[in-house]
Amino acid sequence: MTRYLVTGGCGFIGSHLVDSLLADGCEVRVLDDLSTGRRENVPDGTDVIVGDVADRDTVEAAMDGVDGVFHLAAIASVQKSVEDWTGTHRVNQTGAINVFDCARPGAGNAASVVYVSSAAVYGDNPDIPLSEEASLAPLTAYGADKLGCELHAAVARRAHGVPVAGVRFFNIYGPRQDPASPYSGVISIFVNRISRGQGITIFGDGEQTRDFVYVADAVRFLRAAMDAPKAEPTVYNACSGRQISINRLASLIGEIAGRPPEITYEDSRPGDIRYSAGDPSLARSGLGVQVEIPIEEGLRQTFDSLVAV
Repeated sequence: MTRYLVTGGCGFIGSHLVDSLLADGCEVRVLDDLSTGRRENVPDGTDVIVGDVADRDTVEAAMDGVDGVFHLAAIASVQKSVEDWTGTHRVNQTGAINVFDCARPGAGNAASVVYVSSAAVYGDNPDIPLSEEASLAPLTAYGADKLGCELHAAVARRAHGVPVAGVRFFNIYGPRQDPASPYSGVISIFVNRISRGQGITIFGDGEQTRDFVYVADAVRFLRAAMDAPKAEPTVYNACSGRQISINRLASLIGEIAGRPPEITYEDSRPGDIRYSAGDPSLARSGLGVQVEIPIEEGLRQTFDSLVAV
């Protein structure tokens, strides 16, 4: 039986990954500080260690005896990285280094590592769709930390022999994304408010675009990266290659809810990117995976799951 550690496994994306691994008969351990994740997101009986990924001893203990690590634990919020630069850096970059360090051959916990990076590493790059070879110029501390994780992953592979691969998430959405959090994804917030007949706020003019990926597809990217050869510390875009404006997104959710959204526009926030869409070619050729769930279907499933709560 293959044994995996999922850091951040009680969170939105991590818990869906845990479900997928368990469904395939894998043994799964979770490390999560429960700051945003919820214990009830994973099945009863799951081995959950409540702890801090930025604490090396905790990571070393959590990795004991595992064959692979999916490193998802992070403060995944651009806004939070603006408000708490030092705190987010500690979790997002030091946590990743701890995982890479403990996975080194000879460190006692040798394991393959798949870690999550972000489209935030590209910054406001107009070269759409963005390939993995596009220039990297993050605009926020969050993006800078994710780029730092990629650089440390390359060191882990080339200097220490750690089998490692990165997945650059674009905008992931789906069930279990907490709409009550001010740092949550735009889709869960919009679905929650529009379904209740409440108004929504769009920062900027709403014509900014994003590349949205349903969480089940995100899990498929992660698992394909774990199964792929890791001779080099390759990083793959997890994206659809399609742009949708925030205005159009609000309209689609309104159609599903059966009511047009009431929209208030406010100034753009620091670090907001105008246009974003990724090139999925490398993941398609190198991992054999691509987005399968169209935005309309994913929004419907997200709407049904949130409204049912």
